[in-house]
Amino acid sequence: MHIPDGYLSPQTAGGMWAFVIPAWYWAGHKVKSTLSSRQAPLVAIGAAFTFVIMMFNIPLPGGTTGHAVGGTIMAIVIGPWAAIIAISVALVIQAVFFGDGGILALGANCFNIAFICPVTGYFTYKLLAKGAAPGSSRLWLAAGIGAWAGLNAAAFFTAVEFGLQGELFKAADGSALYSPYGLSAAIPAMMGPHLLVVGMIEAVMTSLIYVFLMRTNSSLLDNYAGLKAAAAGSFRLKPLIVGIVLLLVFVPLGLLATGTAWGEWGTEDIHKEIGYVPEGMDHFAGRWEGFLPEYAFPEGEETVAVEGGDAGSGEETNVAVEESVAEEEAPVSIAGVWESTPAYLISGVLGLLLVSGMALMAMRLLTGKSRNKEQLG
Repeated sequence: MHIPDGYLSPQTAGGMWAFVIPAWYWAGHKVKSTLSSRQAPLVAIGAAFTFVIMMFNIPLPGGTTGHAVGGTIMAIVIGPWAAIIAISVALVIQAVFFGDGGILALGANCFNIAFICPVTGYFTYKLLAKGAAPGSSRLWLAAGIGAWAGLNAAAFFTAVEFGLQGELFKAADGSALYSPYGLSAAIPAMMGPHLLVVGMIEAVMTSLIYVFLMRTNSSLLDNYAGLKAAAAGSFRLKPLIVGIVLLLVFVPLGLLATGTAWGEWGTEDIHKEIGYVPEGMDHFAGRWEGFLPEYAFPEGEETVAVEGGDAGSGEETNVAVEESVAEEEAPVSIAGVWESTPAYLISGVLGLLLVSGMALMAMRLLTGKSRNKEQLG
């Protein structure tokens, strides 16, 4: 669901900023009145969690990939408004440092993933869990259903944004200027895998985490309770930090998932798919790839020198090019994953430090000094 630059028109990308900025403002306002600085480390951990989860690719039917978000379980623990800020921080770091999602499209990505996903998931959970007894199985079932609803709502908004480009923005000859897929193609392509696969994984993951917290750290599930948030019982952060570290260790397994997420192809892939590169996409795509593109070490450009008049050298060059193409088209192997793992882990560690640090700083600025129970009452 990370929309790259070039897929959305400037009008659409700009319009999405107009939606997400008020959402950020309202989220900051609500955080000031519902959380204290005591919850700031918890929000930082939540931001780190969603960053790691979104690094883990899931193979989908049709040769594409997807990923979970963790937005609903975050919203349950830290509240939907703090979740908006935490996930937005993760998306900003992904776009700026790793080229995961576009810079111009960042407003759309934050609106879809950081706003629609946790808010829809949280209020679906609250509606289904209303009146449930403490420890009831209805609670974790409601959390799972909320997570499924939140992720699919975000996928639907993303699909509509993709599809509108193909319907509204065309060149004089009828060719697409940005995303070439209309609503009739974008919505089924996005929603099928998310409804049936990614959404179900998000739901199961959320329910399992909910049950785990219910049994080991139940105060976290009552941490966000409107104006009484700071008065909640104590909670333990160490198990959460250990859990995120373990997730990071296993994240490289996601490299085994072949293909690219739907709607996140490069211009070369688009050219192969439709026979041309839309003019607007060609203008905006790839302008910023991040410091560690796709969570990997940047590769230097390699050139092949051919000695003039040496036929044997030309043949060797052709063989080398054919071998290079074969390597690109070869399926992902364990050896290839092992080779890519160091860069992926280093990117993950760097991302965790940046995301948690920025989220902590944002929460400290928003919450200021801790409020005591009387101040909140």
